[in-house]
Amino acid sequence: MIEQHFGRSLTVGVEEELWILDAATLELAPAVEKLVTGSERRQLPGELKTELHASVVELTTGVSEDADEAVERLLELRHVAREIAADSGLLVAASGSYPTSIPAEQEIAPVDRYRNFVEYAGPSARRQGVSGLHVHIGMPDADSCFRVMESILPWLPLVLALSANSPYFERRDTGMLSIRAEVLGFLPRHGAPPAFRDYAGWEAFIERVTASGLANDYTSFWWDVRLHPRFGTLEIRAPDQPTSIDQTAGFVRFLRALCSWALDAPQREFDPAERGVYQQNRWAASRFGPHGKLIHPDRNVAVSVPDLCRELPVPPDGLQTDDCEADRQLEVGRADGLHAVCADLVERSVA
Repeated sequence: MIEQHFGRSLTVGVEEELWILDAATLELAPAVEKLVTGSERRQLPGELKTELHASVVELTTGVSEDADEAVERLLELRHVAREIAADSGLLVAASGSYPTSIPAEQEIAPVDRYRNFVEYAGPSARRQGVSGLHVHIGMPDADSCFRVMESILPWLPLVLALSANSPYFERRDTGMLSIRAEVLGFLPRHGAPPAFRDYAGWEAFIERVTASGLANDYTSFWWDVRLHPRFGTLEIRAPDQPTSIDQTAGFVRFLRALCSWALDAPQREFDPAERGVYQQNRWAASRFGPHGKLIHPDRNVAVSVPDLCRELPVPPDGLQTDDCEADRQLEVGRADGLHAVCADLVERSVA
């Protein structure tokens, strides 16, 4: 059986992934060890950690009692990351992709598990030059965690649409407002988890794949949402990394509220065909962001994103529903070029 530590209902933990930049050129700099080492001398409400690429630093809040506390901790971590970076002639910026980066040319962080992953996944791993917002919501028990996952899953493409913040990849306009969602598709075990009837079915699948030796544990399943029994949380991984801390705050509060609703909602009917609807909606969200149409989770009709937002089980307070941060990137880029986009990301990331 998989180790479990459930029991803390609706606590919040947040992970953000920020780019590390050379202050003079605004190009990515493989300097994560400088930020991690610099953070170890400080009393922080969380941690600065490595990620796959050495030009990315992960900010992790740890466990917070509510969304507001988690956001306060994130804001402090962003400021600390900026201060430590500045001591070495560096900057930090937040977005779902970095406009001028060629991910395959970026250095891999000097950590064995990342090197092993690259050895296994090859170019599909090296191209993962994308960043996401991960929100952990504490759950009372494993069965409730599974039920909440199934209840919120049909709404996660809408979350992706609102969070779209990665229109550029490898120095070009991709035509997608969230190219991050498509880049994740290069990985095995991506998108929505398979349809299982219950937690026991989920656990049996994880154990089967890990027993094969092709995955270390369930954290090697890069689904848009996954159960995290060791933390006792449901980990929601669908959103692009926001640039504005206010956007991050909006998504953290909304996702916690959505999980709170789902804890009391009736169990959703088991219907494996819904995964096909999810894939269609996920693509539409990636392509059009808030400007497209998604199939309604409960009706056979395509609905605009703003209209669908009005039917959410909980209101998306604090979130824009008719545009997204990718729109701003494209506006700046078309007017002034990619360097100006990068400068704007830096300016808005720690305001």
